[in-house]
Amino acid sequence: MRRKTFIIGLTALLCCVAMTQVRAQGPREEFKENIFKSGSNYYAYPGPQQQKLTPAPKGYVPYYISHYGRHGSRYLIGENDYDRAWKVLSRADSLGKLTSYGQDVLRRVTLLRNEADKRLGELTLLGAEQHRGIAHRMYERFPEVFKGVTDIDAKSTVVIRCILSMENALQELKSLNPKLRIRHDASEHDMWYMNNWDKKLKDKQWNDETRKAYNAFKKRHQNYDRVMQVLFNDTAYVNHEVNAENLNYHLFKLASNIQSSEIRHTVSLYDLFTADEIYDNWMIENAGWYIGYGPCPLNGALQPFSQRQLLGKIIEEADANLGKKHPGATLRYGHEVCVMPLACLLEMDNCGKQVSDFERLPEEGWLNYKIFPMGCNIQLIFYKPKKGQGDILVKALLNENETRLPLKAVSGPYYKWTDFRDYYKRKLASYQE
Repeated sequence: MRRKTFIIGLTALLCCVAMTQVRAQGPREEFKENIFKSGSNYYAYPGPQQQKLTPAPKGYVPYYISHYGRHGSRYLIGENDYDRAWKVLSRADSLGKLTSYGQDVLRRVTLLRNEADKRLGELTLLGAEQHRGIAHRMYERFPEVFKGVTDIDAKSTVVIRCILSMENALQELKSLNPKLRIRHDASEHDMWYMNNWDKKLKDKQWNDETRKAYNAFKKRHQNYDRVMQVLFNDTAYVNHEVNAENLNYHLFKLASNIQSSEIRHTVSLYDLFTADEIYDNWMIENAGWYIGYGPCPLNGALQPFSQRQLLGKIIEEADANLGKKHPGATLRYGHEVCVMPLACLLEMDNCGKQVSDFERLPEEGWLNYKIFPMGCNIQLIFYKPKKGQGDILVKALLNENETRLPLKAVSGPYYKWTDFRDYYKRKLASYQE
């Protein structure tokens, strides 16, 4: 008996050590394994880390899915996203101010600019593939939802990359089950919840306290002097003619987004940055997104409420569908500026953490690339008892991985729908404009 007790205790200890080691792996280590994660919202959708989902409680079967997802990988949106770095480097080159390495960086920036010509903000081939893959896995994981003749209600924002993401997903589902009855739409009529723009709330993002803390944090992580040295052969020219901070920002942005287009097979810009510089660039982005869309306590932790209409609509449509025998799925396609605050509003895993010290965000587990890569999505999977009466259960997935919610679980990641609905209705009601 003592030996058995010892073995059980040792096994538990080893499991704890292993879990601690997993938790201890921070962004620096993750970037060494996968540098693309440092791209924040430009991180190309990686697919689910969790391959095997937790089985439903005995006697339960999935029967409805409510979903909101970001469009897939895209080109950068604004002309300056490609032109700013190109213009600065081209002018310097015409004056003989670039090093040979700087000239090669200019060559690569020119290739990126040419590839994106007249495609600003458009979905890439990889973005289309991502949504076909997400839809395919949704069908395979929850076949009961899509079996036979069933209704799929899909909506997109009016932006073309979102519409094309939706259409690629729907084509995949239709190929898997031709009997699906699909209704799809993209209209300004639905933008009040599909991509709500709350100016009053947005104006509260950057109060004096937040800006002061962020500027001090940013100053500690601005790390681009060496980058300027390897690009330019004249320090005086850089000091007087180049906005080094801005150029570094645009070069890192270009480096981050290459992974989303076909040119990724032949071109990279990550060699321009050291591991420390990559980490510092990411840290600045991570804090900026936390302030703008996360539960930052310095600005009142209110920004997740920008998605209060979306969450309210999700609850309303779920209630309208759950009474049906075979309700199918409600699919919505939009943007990361909706997915991120919605995940925070739902308090999925670490998304709802309030952290005043931006340096502590990584150790608290608030990592933007885990929340909103290209193609990021939130899925609510609803389960009903196969026989007789019983509680409807719901499970939440973030990027196709099971997540914890701030509710008492029935079993594993499964929660009573009534508990879910009541908790979030109270939370929404607590918000005062």
